[in-house]
Amino acid sequence: MYGSRGAGGFAGRRMSAVVLGAALLITGCSSSDGGDGSDEPADAGAGITQQPKEKAPFWVNPDGTAAQQVAELEKSGKKQEAEEIRKIAEQPTAEWVGPDDPQQQTRGLTEAAEKAGRTALLVLYNIPHRDCGQYSQGGAADGNAYRDWVDGVAAGIGDRPATIVLEPDALLHLVDGCTPEQFHEERYDLLKGAVTKLKSLKNTKVYLDAGNAGWQNPDQIFEPLNRAGIAQADGFSVNVSNFYSTEDSIAYGKKLSAKVGGKHFVIDTSRNGKGPYTEGKPDERWCNPPGRSLGETPTTKTADPLVDAYLWVKRPGESDGECKGGPKAGEWWADYALKLAKATG
Repeated sequence: MYGSRGAGGFAGRRMSAVVLGAALLITGCSSSDGGDGSDEPADAGAGITQQPKEKAPFWVNPDGTAAQQVAELEKSGKKQEAEEIRKIAEQPTAEWVGPDDPQQQTRGLTEAAEKAGRTALLVLYNIPHRDCGQYSQGGAADGNAYRDWVDGVAAGIGDRPATIVLEPDALLHLVDGCTPEQFHEERYDLLKGAVTKLKSLKNTKVYLDAGNAGWQNPDQIFEPLNRAGIAQADGFSVNVSNFYSTEDSIAYGKKLSAKVGGKHFVIDTSRNGKGPYTEGKPDERWCNPPGRSLGETPTTKTADPLVDAYLWVKRPGESDGECKGGPKAGEWWADYALKLAKATG
């Protein structure tokens, strides 16, 4: 396994997005009626509200897994634990679009976000030959299936506001030798086509994933970024599902930005509050490392003009994979979520 891998076990599971998208559509896609005739958002019963728009313009899902956990803990009288998990539930986290019916999913999510006056934060993670057969293996069956899937995503978004992180690790795995050579040209073509399609939408921003600060040589990834269409994208993302500090991520991003025309970037700060894990097997330090904490909360008010936002792209509390006692990649791990929250100041 590549030692400084970026993904850290992405969700091959985006069934929650499928269910959510369907539920939103069934209830009128963006209905905020809680069933009592009021205008309050329907939610899991945890009283989750949106963050101030000037701080974080991204949508908080009031019925996300963390919100459901809060409601369950409160119902069982575990109020202290509920308040810890609320640290996760009340922040906007990315919705990972699943392989099935992407149009329905993205329509439901973007309509709900628009209704709340916010922007949907989405991750597209369905590239063929994904994750090189590791914990999050899978992806579209072939190039044509992927193009159809992206078309569905775009049709669902329409003119509604959306910010997209495009295919975590897809480029990094071309560089580190993980993805076989015979798939390289197709992947560049698919990524460039996805950027073109998504940027044709009226209110969609696109950030191509560009690895993390553990990947110490930007000289090896800036040309792949160029070939994948970075010039047309809004920028790139760093540290997705990883633990490198915000300071180190900014330094890495700025070096890379200088090589791709000064493009801006976003940083996944979801679990980087204590930096990377440095013990155990080097090739599995990224996977469910102990002793970590939540990082800076999502915001567009960052420490550097090149950094468009700190985002929670990886959903805190979801497993990186079946390592260190964790469930399958992307499944909610209540104990790990609670430890992340408790370790956060």
